Amino acid sequence: MTSQVRGVQLARLLGQWHALPGRRRSPDYAALAGAVRGLLADGRLPLGVRLPAERELAEALKISRTTVTAAYRELRESGHLASRRGAGSWTMLPGTHRVASTGLWTPLDDRDMIDLGVAALAAPPELLPAARAAAEDLPRYLGGAGYHPTGIIELREAVAHAYTDRGLPTSPDQIMVTNGTQHALDLVLRLALAPGGHVLVEAPSYPNALAALAARRARITTHGLAVEEPGWDADLLLGGLRQARPKLAYLIPDFQNPTGHLMPAALRERVVATAHAVGTDLVVDESFVDLPLDGTVLPPPTASFDRHSRVITIGGMSKPFWGGLRIGWVRASAPQVQRLAAARVGVDMASPVLDQLVAVHLLADAPAIVAARRAQLTAQRDALLAALAQRLPEWRVTVPHGGVTLWAELDGPISSALARAAEEVGVRLAPGPRFGLDGTLERFLRLPFTLPAADLVEAVGRIAAVRYDLDRGGRSQWREPAVIA
Repeated sequence: MTSQVRGVQLARLLGQWHALPGRRRSPDYAALAGAVRGLLADGRLPLGVRLPAERELAEALKISRTTVTAAYRELRESGHLASRRGAGSWTMLPGTHRVASTGLWTPLDDRDMIDLGVAALAAPPELLPAARAAAEDLPRYLGGAGYHPTGIIELREAVAHAYTDRGLPTSPDQIMVTNGTQHALDLVLRLALAPGGHVLVEAPSYPNALAALAARRARITTHGLAVEEPGWDADLLLGGLRQARPKLAYLIPDFQNPTGHLMPAALRERVVATAHAVGTDLVVDESFVDLPLDGTVLPPPTASFDRHSRVITIGGMSKPFWGGLRIGWVRASAPQVQRLAAARVGVDMASPVLDQLVAVHLLADAPAIVAARRAQLTAQRDALLAALAQRLPEWRVTVPHGGVTLWAELDGPISSALARAAEEVGVRLAPGPRFGLDGTLERFLRLPFTLPAADLVEAVGRIAAVRYDLDRGGRSQWREPAVIA
């Protein structure tokens, strides 16, 4: 079923769309068409969505139907709208081109490169002592085969205890340990989504999740996020679930990647209730849940509103601890965990026991480790914000109160071109289109604040230099693309 946006919803998205007054004022229909094109380019209005009828939109905008008719005609002529008599009009991009996320790439080994493509911290100092302690614990496991499809009991107990402390009672039988959060998502998709299944995701979203969905040949419906808080439009999100009735919805409610938005508790409850009503399973990615900043109080876990086993939560240790420790997990009902474990046997059998023991010791010290991480990230975020305000004041950035990334709205649709130019001066960037579908989001750039403050300030200086020379620069040479994580 094709998703549809109502007149009042589109009017709210358009905001102040009217043509500016002046001697060279453009017609209102041209301004309206341009505003719709801007929503499409920024990913706030999904592709393939049916627009309201001309009369309905005219009433919502309080303008003449003639103006809407002319705007729709201009959108059809520019390739942004397809219409069929009696069936309506659907959004599209010129040439119906599609630019899909290509997933994880191998970076160049260049020590002089400031890599802002990877949103992850270096290992904490507590890692080495944890590894030594894990090696001392290992002998008691050496008498067995070493295969634990759901994970060793000590780690499942530790993860379950962490959920319980957050107000979500959890038993070890509800936890399956995986080789990172991405592995957890892949296993969930193998179990819950048939090839070609329908999935709702946020736009923008995590590139490697989009790649995993592409591998399942999923049909994707997007919900566009606003730059400003709270990000999610409750009316559009819930309406999209009711209309599309997807098999799955993949959401990042806790410091969304890449925008940093935090979903309010009331919307979490409504999303879970709506998902149950329409038969949609929710896959909730909590990769950044341990990293609130500025004393931000977290809402209850999304799964705490679940009474019907509709919410599958995935998380891991990559963001608060270290990406090189490939430990993630799935929290679901005990029967779902058993089905996941059965599916896993045909993939990789189990996670390494030694890595799991390291994770057990790190989680035992989690309060101190995570507190230090939050202080580090706060200082680095503020340094990045100050550098952007000084060197690139035209860019618009909403300050995130958690997570590890800024989502910057640029002063033009230049994200990919800027990334190529920055590569020439030793800065690796993740351009906006990597976080969406179909070539949208060229006005945006994700900037992680996981590197030391001095590196971030230096990176912004280099980016500013190539930004101001971008229109006059020569043709850039293509390089190997970067890891996006």
